[in-house]
Amino acid sequence: MAHFTLRSLTLVVVLLLAGCGLPDQIDETAGWSAQRLYSEAKESISDGAWERAIKMFEKLEARYPYGRYAQQAQLEVAYAYYKSNEQASAVAACDRFIKLHPNHANVDYAYYLKGLAYFNEDLGILGSLADQDLSERDTKATRESFGTFKELIQRFPDSKYAPDAQLRLRYLVNALASHEVHVARYYYKRGAYVAAANRAQATVKDFPQSPAVEEALFLMVKSYDALNLPDLRDDAERVIRKNFPNSRYFAGAVTDNDSRPWWKLW
Repeated sequence: MAHFTLRSLTLVVVLLLAGCGLPDQIDETAGWSAQRLYSEAKESISDGAWERAIKMFEKLEARYPYGRYAQQAQLEVAYAYYKSNEQASAVAACDRFIKLHPNHANVDYAYYLKGLAYFNEDLGILGSLADQDLSERDTKATRESFGTFKELIQRFPDSKYAPDAQLRLRYLVNALASHEVHVARYYYKRGAYVAAANRAQATVKDFPQSPAVEEALFLMVKSYDALNLPDLRDDAERVIRKNFPNSRYFAGAVTDNDSRPWWKLW
């Protein structure tokens, strides 16, 4: 009798465990049409339910891989990834759409969204909490964003996303130039004058319209002076005086009681 009871209890436990698993195996979307899956995904986007939207779009493409709903799902899932701060997945989805549909009417949006994803990649929670200057961070994502927005403008100059992309490009140029100057300043303060001069010179060459050029030229003057290269130092000084006659680096640099060159007073 005890043996029978034990077996009975075991069977009951097994059935209960199996029963507990049943709800997880039920797919509420079973039998849904492509149109309904798409509508549900769009409604989730409107509600800000990004994870649910992603699941709906992915189910849609898996079940109905052909047709306009699948194409649209491939693009809109990238937006859902972007809004849910899954930047790497957003970039991958954009790249996939661009590769599969290079002539799609909305492919310019895929480029724009990809640029945005890179633009915000290193501005996440940790970056916001630290309030870190963009010029001090790794520039990989910044350069990727720059390249993507540049390609968008070149390929689709009449795109409605081109004006915003152009504004972001200007910001990215200044951010990249500021980063180069930050590195040059770092080298100079540690006595690596050759590296400082080279980095500053690269800034002047690569980003000639950036406000950071003023400090880059100043660092070139300082570095060449430290290296005892008066000709290069004087050339750099002539350039900075010509292009920035009211430079803050000149202001109050030499007093009546101090005849030292302005660059030695920094």
